[in-house]
Amino acid sequence: MSDEDARWRKVDYEGFEIHVELLIKGHEQEPGRSSAPGDRYTYIGYVCHPGADPKLPGHAVPFHADGEDAFVSADEAEYEAVHVGRSIVDGTHPDLTVLPLVTGGV
Repeated sequence: MSDEDARWRKVDYEGFEIHVELLIKGHEQEPGRSSAPGDRYTYIGYVCHPGADPKLPGHAVPFHADGEDAFVSADEAEYEAVHVGRSIVDGTHPDLTVLPLVTGGV
């Protein structure tokens, strides 16, 4: 497993995978950076079918925290990221959906 893969956390949900990476706010370009007291967290993520390659167009639905979102702990950021991923799968997210993954046959 690569260092990049080790940073991503995966949750299986309703036949999809939700992948999230937790980042330290203000240091998003330094994945894997050690945290320091007072650091805030943010996240990026994607939803895909099991085994799909998220690097291929149409194989994943990417999402991220709103620009102003910052969480006091990695656990809070992860909880929110998984919640957003579930809302995408459930069809309750206001802007994102897995419908193209389902209808595209990917």
